[in-house]
Amino acid sequence: MVGGLLAGIVFKQVWRRASPGDRSDPPKAPESEYDLKEILIAATLQGAIYSLVKTLIDRGGARAFQRWTGEWPGS
Repeated sequence: MVGGLLAGIVFKQVWRRASPGDRSDPPKAPESEYDLKEILIAATLQGAIYSLVKTLIDRGGARAFQRWTGEWPGS
């Protein structure tokens, strides 16, 4: 849950810096003023950032578990 919130914050910051013009909010699929290409780029970027944040959190949790127990989770 925290990972999703963190990913959302990171995505919005990245989008604000990367988006052309004065549009600071990422496009949503039903918004007609955006081209399909821009919506697909935003969705792809959002998915990649979410996946990256989730992986970092999962890996950090596994390392913490290893430090506390001396074993890698699932081994």
